[in-house]
Order: sequence, then C-alpha cells, then structure tokens
Amino acid sequence: QVQPVESGGGLVQAGGSLRLSCADSGGLFSNYGVGWFRQAPGKEREFVAAIAWNGGNTYYGDSVKGRFTISRDNAKDTVYLQMNSLKPEDTAIYSCVADSLLARVVQGTGDFWGQGTQVTVSS
Repeated sequence: QVQPVESGGGLVQAGGSLRLSCADSGGLFSNYGVGWFRQAPGKEREFVAAIAWNGGNTYYGDSVKGRFTISRDNAKDTVYLQMNSLKPEDTAIYSCVADSLLARVVQGTGDFWGQGTQVTVSS
C-alpha cells in the first residue's frame, strides 16, 4: 500500500527557498500520480501541484506558477516540490496525495494522503 511521508518543511524568510519531499514507504510510487495541496489556518485546502506517474505531465495552481516546481525520482520513490521566491502567504501545512488516476490527485480526492509538513514564511 502507498504510504506518503512528507519532509523538508520549516521556517524561511520571504524570498527564500525550500524543497519538500514526499517519499513512499510502500515502494509503489512509480505507478501513481502524486500531488501537493496546502492548507492555511482558516482557509480551504488549495491545490499546489501534481505530476503524472512518469513525470510526463505536470500541473500547478495559479498562485504558485513560475515559483514552484514539482518533480519525481521513481528510483527513489520520491516526489519533490521545489519552492522558490517564497511569500508569507505560502505559509501552510503542505500535504502530498497519491492516486492511480492523476485526475483524482488534481481534484483532491486521491486515495493516499500524507500527514503534512509545516511551511512558515516570515516577512
């Protein structure tokens, strides 16, 4: 069974960068589309990015286009989210989700979710 585990969150100043990782302890990630969502206190969950099982297609939320990049290394069963030019409004808990159907990942209805990692951007 797919078991996403996020890491890489932390505190960074505005304009800085962080790289989040989502690793699958079940060793099955290479067969699944994977995405990132975020949720800030008092706000709805927001789609950030998604990537197809082979890395061939990527999708981004409007608020992160041009600043964030999603990638994957199937040999390591890991998906990455490189976040550059961070803003205070990027502060949120970032969670990864995996599903055999990429559409379900993008819609936020994927089957397998991680616990999340906190990202805090100070001004």
